[in-house]
Amino acid sequence: MIIGLTGGIGSGKSTVARTFEELGIGWVDADDVAREVVALGEPALTEIAEHFGSEVLNTDGTLNRSALRTIVFEAPEQRRWLESVTHPRVRERLLSHLENLQQQSPYVLLVSPLLFESGQDMLVSRTLVVDVPETIQLTRTLARDGVSETQVRAILAAQLSRQERLARGDDIIDNSGDHADMMRQVAQLDQYYRAECA
Repeated sequence: MIIGLTGGIGSGKSTVARTFEELGIGWVDADDVAREVVALGEPALTEIAEHFGSEVLNTDGTLNRSALRTIVFEAPEQRRWLESVTHPRVRERLLSHLENLQQQSPYVLLVSPLLFESGQDMLVSRTLVVDVPETIQLTRTLARDGVSETQVRAILAAQLSRQERLARGDDIIDNSGDHADMMRQVAQLDQYYRAECA
């Protein structure tokens, strides 16, 4: 069984995933895999450099993410081209990681901030939404990432609305309380998921 774990920026997805990991559950982060497929030596990086030119590369040949982000945010057709190169590779790599994890774990988590937006929810058996009010998202992200409030609000606007995410989730963790409260909710869901797999 694959559980798709998602939530808006600053909701605590990674903390929740690590709590499941402490209970013996394997997980893979879609953002990490997205970075893997454009690493030095990967075919996708070569295609990106050929398409956009050397201005999207750092001096060491690695991807200059901020330069690429600027280009694709200003030109939707360039973003679509980039997604056509990276998304199939991310999907393939995710499935490979998940398959390996399933050998050692009763169920596995696919952690993805854009689970619904990217269509990755089609890869999972159930969806788990980590939810916090937008005010907490804003406070946590500003404290953690050192970005401006304008940038955080732009990211929030680009993600699915909180209401829509909650409506599409099979299970919800309310992560607005303390750590112990979150751990209790994870432990309950872990028991439920293990029973579903049995």
